[in-house]
Amino acid sequence: MALTLRLKLSIMMFLQFAIWGVWYVTMTTYLGRTLEFPGTYVGYAYGTTAVAAIVSPFFVGMVADRFFPTQKILGVLHLAGGLLLYVVSLMTTPAGFLGILLLYALCYMPTLALANALCFHHMSAPERQFPGVRVLGTIGWIVVGVLVGWLALEATALPLQLGAALSMVMGVYCFFLPHTPPRGKGKKVTARDVLGLDALALMKERSFLIFIISSLLICIPLQFYYAFANRFLYDLEVWRPATLMTFGQVSEILFMLVLPFFLIKLGIKRVLLIGMLAWVVRYALFSIGAPDAVFLALFVGILLHGVCYDFFFVAGQIYVNKKANPEIRAAAQGFIAFITLGVGSLFGTVFSGWVVDHYSIEGMPEWTMIWLIPAAMAFVVLIGFALLFRDTTPPPAAELPPEPGPAHTPKPAG
Repeated sequence: MALTLRLKLSIMMFLQFAIWGVWYVTMTTYLGRTLEFPGTYVGYAYGTTAVAAIVSPFFVGMVADRFFPTQKILGVLHLAGGLLLYVVSLMTTPAGFLGILLLYALCYMPTLALANALCFHHMSAPERQFPGVRVLGTIGWIVVGVLVGWLALEATALPLQLGAALSMVMGVYCFFLPHTPPRGKGKKVTARDVLGLDALALMKERSFLIFIISSLLICIPLQFYYAFANRFLYDLEVWRPATLMTFGQVSEILFMLVLPFFLIKLGIKRVLLIGMLAWVVRYALFSIGAPDAVFLALFVGILLHGVCYDFFFVAGQIYVNKKANPEIRAAAQGFIAFITLGVGSLFGTVFSGWVVDHYSIEGMPEWTMIWLIPAAMAFVVLIGFALLFRDTTPPPAAELPPEPGPAHTPKPAG
């Protein structure tokens, strides 16, 4: 791949995830502390991306992939998203905020798949070239997180406005990307294709069914972190919460590098179990650290993000890729994304908001008790998976995952 092309795609990925990371992590603090939204409405706000994740495959598969060049529809979606995100920053009522944010999410979420598709189209060896480009997305998330934390903008609308400005820049930039014709032009595409329902045949095997159910259930406690961790750290008056949380993305990059080694040495089941256990330990540490703001417990909980994300979600993508035959691999990846980023995340955001409200006194959450709930839920899923999952898939050769995701995306955020 030519250096000029790599640079263009890397800048695209940097902007793609900087747009998301600049507002997504700290929105909970702005809504809970400044606008004084109840936890339920904060959960609904984070649920807008889950709703959009459910809808976006239809848009990508049935519209974007069939009628428009990828770079142009990326540009239009980001320009429209920039305008909508700026309007979101002006909203101060739950109805107005949630309504416009949902419209924005419907513009943004399809761009995740479209950006990946644009990269793959122009790469001669995506399995080797894509990770090096995709990592710029995580770096973009880190850079904006450090900026927001350093400037102490968590409790303001400025992160939303910065996201809007970055989205406008990205929108213009997309029109200068290499021409990428629609992949599915002239092809008939059905809802079954879009949702990856051909992968349902894999669920005839008990272990794959257990994996899908566990993936769905584990996404419910996971959303506590994505929706409320920044507010939690802000309430404890921890040093620059948004900046501190970027160490989770640094951890994600490091553990991505060692994941192939662990898959070979331990096998897929043990790696997935380690990923689930990391979520239990993280929430337990948050609960322990909450009463006296014990920095070490909180910091270790943040650093566990690499294990939490890579050892379950990325390892899960690799597992699905190995189980599916070449004809249905794309469908299988689409199906697991629908289950985790869509359905599981939606349930999780709504439930986490309800729990925060239930364990709040005069608007202040009782964080010690709140974090025990997702810890217990993740532990139950862990035990069930350990007892029921039996896999005979051979250990993979040392390889990177096909499409690693962000920290806070039920990447997933990546």
